[in-house]
Amino acid sequence: MSHRRSRRDLICDAALDLAAEGGNHALTHQGVDARLDLPRGSTSYYYRTRRALVSAAIAHLTCRSSEQFRDAAPSVPPKTTREAASLIAAQFEALLGDRRRDVLARYALMADAAGDDELREGLASCLFSLPAATALMDSLGASDPKVAARDLITLLEGLVFDYAFGARTLSADASPVDRTETLRTSVRLWIDALVASR
Repeated sequence: MSHRRSRRDLICDAALDLAAEGGNHALTHQGVDARLDLPRGSTSYYYRTRRALVSAAIAHLTCRSSEQFRDAAPSVPPKTTREAASLIAAQFEALLGDRRRDVLARYALMADAAGDDELREGLASCLFSLPAATALMDSLGASDPKVAARDLITLLEGLVFDYAFGARTLSADASPVDRTETLRTSVRLWIDALVASR
């Protein structure tokens, strides 16, 4: 059965495209109209204010992340830190490859979220899930899974930034295989430490 994307979904995807390509100032109602070749004012019909448009784009990004994580998650939770690190490294490769647009848009929209608690909360949870990380750390035997999960997400946030904008972007000579192995090793060491800490 074919799935026809709604106009709202198309608008939200176009909003994320604009933010990723040109920063938060590039995200305007008129910009979305032009991107989708819609009559002027069409985006405003669905999202009257810029904040409503940004909020919808962030919610769309969160939904996409949840769906992709769910599709990639194994039917049985990882039992070892090696398995967990491999799973996370694979998710990272998706973020740095097929989903790079989502990562760039997220950073671009942070300026909009700076003084808005609701938007900030949406952006904080749109790439990584605290409940999923908590369940993972619990399955691996962490004594305080929620604290360990928060620490794990902190590491992952730093790695995403580093590979998207930081010093690691200057190391263009590393192959994707090397990058995956580096990610897997770093994440495994971190998870081992979190599980072992009391």
